[in-house]
Amino acid sequence: MTGKVNYLSSEGLKKLEQELNDLKTKRIPEVAKKIEEAKALGDLKENAEYHAAKDERAQIQGRIYEIEDILKNVSIIDEDSINRDIVSVGSTIEVESNKGKREYKIVGSTEADPLEGLISNESPLGKAFLGHKVGDKVVVEVPAGNIEYIILKIK
Repeated sequence: MTGKVNYLSSEGLKKLEQELNDLKTKRIPEVAKKIEEAKALGDLKENAEYHAAKDERAQIQGRIYEIEDILKNVSIIDEDSINRDIVSVGSTIEVESNKGKREYKIVGSTEADPLEGLISNESPLGKAFLGHKVGDKVVVEVPAGNIEYIILKIK
């Protein structure tokens, strides 16, 4: 992820920092204890508990590296200074399409949750909205074809 800007809300940053802290101070020591307990059981070649604990440790370490990489190049979204005239990262927008009205918030990929209306600035939908104004028609290419949206509000 080197060179890529990772956009986060201040809340998203706190969540990631807390997760990183929990992984380092709680989960790694817990798994280290599991590994030691499994080693005490004997033959490591056929010791399922030992291999499961080692796999768990590898997954935790992978997540730690992922979070640390995200935090190396983070840009905090200052919601108080968002330009309400054009869609940008951090904007909440109300749009209308042939499927009705919908509200989306443009967030960084780390915080994206499309089912909750949080769309990534890197997604086709997010990219299509960026830089547009209220009243603009935006056509988004999706697997089922093209969908036309009209931007009703930028909050």
